[in-house]
Amino acid sequence: RDVVFTPPEWPQPLSADVYMPRGEGPFPAVLLVHGGGWRRRDRSDMARLSERFAARGFVAVNTSYRFAPKYRFPAQLEDLRQALRWMHENAARHRLDPHRIGALGYSAGAHLVTLLATVSPGDELDESADGRMLRPRAVVGGGTPTDLRKFKGGRLVPEFLGATQQENPAVFALASPIVHVTPDDPPMFLYHGAWDALVPPSHAIDMKRALDAAGVRSELRIERGLGHMTTFALGRSAH
Repeated sequence: RDVVFTPPEWPQPLSADVYMPRGEGPFPAVLLVHGGGWRRRDRSDMARLSERFAARGFVAVNTSYRFAPKYRFPAQLEDLRQALRWMHENAARHRLDPHRIGALGYSAGAHLVTLLATVSPGDELDESADGRMLRPRAVVGGGTPTDLRKFKGGRLVPEFLGATQQENPAVFALASPIVHVTPDDPPMFLYHGAWDALVPPSHAIDMKRALDAAGVRSELRIERGLGHMTTFALGRSAH
């Protein structure tokens, strides 16, 4: 519990809970990222899923990240990159296979893991000095905001990005995973509530089409009769 994965110079110390299966390993691993509109909730939301992954032979790293509006995009993406870097650097200690690390998130967490997977080396958001940017090998995203340009009003997205879409349309595009889809993206499994009014299903449908057009392996499952929060609580896809 409460394993600090950020270096001393990080703007805010961040912790993760590491769930390890029994045995010698090395085991495949999953980085789990909670939702909350990029500004609230915590990793306890993903504790049950983490336990299930560990029971099925995965090392589960249930992570925290910095919140908006104090820390704005791309701070949260940098936090997840640091979590991945820490997993690689501590692979032997936690008996995980650094070549088999996936990522799972819901809502804002799904946005972050999907963006983590779609930003390619050399992209505007690639800050790796050596050109060896770490990305997950597979992604599961539920209730994923894939195109932030679809949000025309409200407070959450502008507070996350530091501007309204009228003020800075470029950052809305830059922070949208669908804009970064390329043929080298890892496989993705997307699931979404058919009655999701907070993040409409069109986000997942459009993302699936973009992945198909790029030749990326993907699957989309629409959970009938479920909204945004009920898909996370009751949906079968992530389980």
